[in-house]
Amino acid sequence: MAPSAPLPSSPSPLTGAAPAALKILIAGGFGVGKTTLVGSVSEVAPLRTEEYLTRASEGVDDLSGVDNKDTTTVALDFGRITVSPELVVYLFGTPGQERFWFMWNDLVNGALGGIVIVDTRRLESSFASIDFFESRGIPFVVAINCFHGENTRTVAEIRAALDLDPQVPMLVGDVRVRLFGRDLLLALVDHLMELSAGTPVR
Repeated sequence: MAPSAPLPSSPSPLTGAAPAALKILIAGGFGVGKTTLVGSVSEVAPLRTEEYLTRASEGVDDLSGVDNKDTTTVALDFGRITVSPELVVYLFGTPGQERFWFMWNDLVNGALGGIVIVDTRRLESSFASIDFFESRGIPFVVAINCFHGENTRTVAEIRAALDLDPQVPMLVGDVRVRLFGRDLLLALVDHLMELSAGTPVR
């Protein structure tokens, strides 16, 4: 007797492929809005490691321009965005103070790209983040965070001051606004795709 044909197997939900993960770093100087950006776009309550500033940080943390800030990220911020059943984006906000920069080397593992947030009142506070991404060849976009809707410099002036390559995208907005966070992420994805395809940036 001829062997019977195998019964067709139905797909099991337990064997479904896990969604692809995209890791993005959110970087910038102290008090530029990294924690705020992660919180504005994350679909879940973000994990935050903020602590109150104390007298112990006097003379250590530079509060110039952010005198009213009373908390600081001491490890990382973490958020998540489900783009589709096949793609999940994980956001990691880096600590801004120089004494915590050693953590960047661990957080950068597996990151495909980054967002550098810039405060036009303190452009120098973002130099280290830009140097970090450039030295490791990690693509990034720049978010010009307009505090209280104010921005006294043009995009061209900011690009020149930061000494950015022409192909690095720059967007102007308020990181408290969810739509601006979405636009930043889309700009980064477009930038990654253009670099991967080798197409010139418009």
